[in-house]
Amino acid sequence: MRPNILLITSDQQHFDTLGVTNPRIKTPALDRLCREGMRFERAYCPNPTCTPTRASIITGMYPSEHGAWSLGTKLPEDVPTVGTAFSRAGYDTSLIGKAHFQPLASDPSNECESIECQPLLRDLDYWRSFNDDHTPWYGFDHVELTRNHGDESHAGQHYAIWLEEKGVKNWRDYFEIPDPVTGYPARPQPRPARYGAWELPAELHYTTWTAERTMARIEKCAAENKPFFCWSSFHDPHPPYVVPEPWASMYSPDEMEIGALTEGEHDVNPPHFQLTQIRGGDFAPWRETPWANHGMGSHLHTPQRMRQNMAIYYGMISFMDQQIGRILVKLDELGLADNTLVIFTTDHGHFLGQHGLNAKGPFHYEDLIKVPMIARWKGGEIPADVVQDALQSLVDLAPTFLAAANLPVSGRMQGVNQLPVWRGDTPSVRTASIVENRHQPTAIHLRTMVTGRYKLTVYRDHEYGELFDLADDPAEVKNRWNDEDYAAIKCHLFQQLANEELKREPLRMPRIAHA
Repeated sequence: MRPNILLITSDQQHFDTLGVTNPRIKTPALDRLCREGMRFERAYCPNPTCTPTRASIITGMYPSEHGAWSLGTKLPEDVPTVGTAFSRAGYDTSLIGKAHFQPLASDPSNECESIECQPLLRDLDYWRSFNDDHTPWYGFDHVELTRNHGDESHAGQHYAIWLEEKGVKNWRDYFEIPDPVTGYPARPQPRPARYGAWELPAELHYTTWTAERTMARIEKCAAENKPFFCWSSFHDPHPPYVVPEPWASMYSPDEMEIGALTEGEHDVNPPHFQLTQIRGGDFAPWRETPWANHGMGSHLHTPQRMRQNMAIYYGMISFMDQQIGRILVKLDELGLADNTLVIFTTDHGHFLGQHGLNAKGPFHYEDLIKVPMIARWKGGEIPADVVQDALQSLVDLAPTFLAAANLPVSGRMQGVNQLPVWRGDTPSVRTASIVENRHQPTAIHLRTMVTGRYKLTVYRDHEYGELFDLADDPAEVKNRWNDEDYAAIKCHLFQQLANEELKREPLRMPRIAHA
């Protein structure tokens, strides 16, 4: 019997936010997945921003190959996806929740027409007919989308349709009102920004919507006795830090243990690290285009505000966990649990004070590039209650999903099949994980290689970089880039990086003749 594939993702979730590893947070549903499956301690994203990594998840390619290299870019529609392969094999393919394959602007002159932009996001007649007029979309036969985080004005699409079907005609009042010309929130804002508790009821929140629509799609597939590949894509805990009660006050800020800056740790780091710890730092050298760079600004926050952020962030995760639990129960009720490969992960991590940083940016610490990841497949020989330290990458998900369904893996995919590791047949299939980051054409263009022990980060056109010994310095406070004691290790790592770059070069087709 062909297995179902259920991919559940969050957005911008720190790796240490599972109850099984962190007693300060409550995630009973994800803890259940850990008990019933395999938890990976060394899973990495291919890029620490949304669009590039999300595109890598469905293509099995790195951002430098699939083309969506940064936020504000677009995954071209002609790039093959794992959804297309499953659809051709007779699977029902669906995406429920956040996509973010396209930018919040449209520019046909640069071959970038986007449907994930204002004002189209709020043209509900367009979205009501979308699945009839536009599928498959990136390989998904059925999509239900909303683009916003928190109370952003980008709320709309299928989520807004669902709200109206529930009788909520004034749903726009819960979200910022966009300017009718630009489509972006009006200036000045019509009211102070929300923080913490949100008056939107939990039963009307997009986290609830994502779970309900995921369950509806699974029920439809079960009724039709059709295998499915479903991506249930939750939006939280991505900022802004706002969530309905009781989740907003579930955790006390006084009980939160935020990260901290170690005195002097940025002294030998690249200069943009040091500038984050002052106000009014000059980040102009890293801005080649009119578009701002995430994280390139002051990261100074009071400890109390960081603890408040963390408490709300934890509440957002616990709310999402409750809804994930509903999905898992639905699989049980439908008798699908044993034959469904369930994967939980996120697109990238998040800073909550670690190294003096907040949210995200071009800072490839474990807090940002390492992600939580769990795999459960009772009928697929993935052992239960196992913790695995083999290197993983989210770019490996697509080829591994295909292998689990006994479908061919395209030569264009650069990820590797991790199923032998997940089943316990081999200790590892990776010698390194590669993380790209290109937020500007040249000024922010870096690459990180993580090995079993070391982490090397190089920057385009610069002599500075980072080398961390994760065994000797797991907190990553001692950059060994210019340390003479690590000169030979650095040389070896550069050679390994060159080899890893050769290894991930795709082969679109096999060689079939002498000439």
